[in-house]
Order: sequence, then structure tokens, then C-alpha cells
Amino acid sequence: MNQQPKAHVLSQELVLQCLDARGRSVDLPASFGYDPADPWAVCITFRGPKEEVSWLVARELLVRGLTDPAGEGDIQLWPSIDDGGRAAVVMELRSPDGHLVTELRTHELYRFLTRTQALVPSGTEAMDLDQLVEAITRQSEPQ
Repeated sequence: MNQQPKAHVLSQELVLQCLDARGRSVDLPASFGYDPADPWAVCITFRGPKEEVSWLVARELLVRGLTDPAGEGDIQLWPSIDDGGRAAVVMELRSPDGHLVTELRTHELYRFLTRTQALVPSGTEAMDLDQLVEAITRQSEPQ
């Protein structure tokens, strides 16, 4: 079985832009996290004034969204140009509780994704299924 090398969780703080109810651009800080133990996913955590909200997004979806429209349903991305004329990626998130359209600079997302690729190159993702089964069965055992 092809096992991933042990590596630390990667985290990068990014500032996304979104529009408030009055149409003004508002900074929305977010933490993008990548754990080689789950090599297909990126965790995006938005910090609000009272709570944090996290979304798991497929890494490949973020990669595709850099250059082409990508995603269906809850998460969609597409390339764009921001108000300053710089390359940007629009990310639209939908849930039963609401809808959010954000924008982030392409070079910042690309830099984060490049760091994830250095840890686990695309196409080499693997998971230790024996370890996963052991962890699941350990959790289900009576205490």
C-alpha cells in the first residue's frame, strides 16, 4: 500500500472579500487548513464575532477553480477579476442556513495550494485504511 509521509498540518490565513447587505465590500478572515492525513480535503474556517464555521472543500475543486468554473451544488468557484484589476477566484457557498459569495486573490489561493502539493502531490493521495478501520472500531468499543 502507498502510504503518505507523516507531515504537519498546513495552515494559512487568507482574507476573502464579500458584500454586506448594503453592497459594501467587507473583509472576511479565513483559515485554510490542509492535513496530509486527509489528503483530498481543505478545511476553510471562517471566524465570526460569536462562532467559527468550517467547510470541507475538495482540494481538486479549489485547483480547478483557479482557471475554470468548478463545482456544483453547495460549493462553486470560478475565476474572475477583482475591483483592482487583479486575478481573483469567486467562491460561492450555499447551505440550508444561507448563501455566501466571497472573492479571494488567485495568487494567495495558488500559493496555499502549491504548499499542499509539496506535502502530497496530486495523484499520490492515499489513506491507510487499516489505520482508519482501527480508529473507527476503537471509537465504537464500549468504555
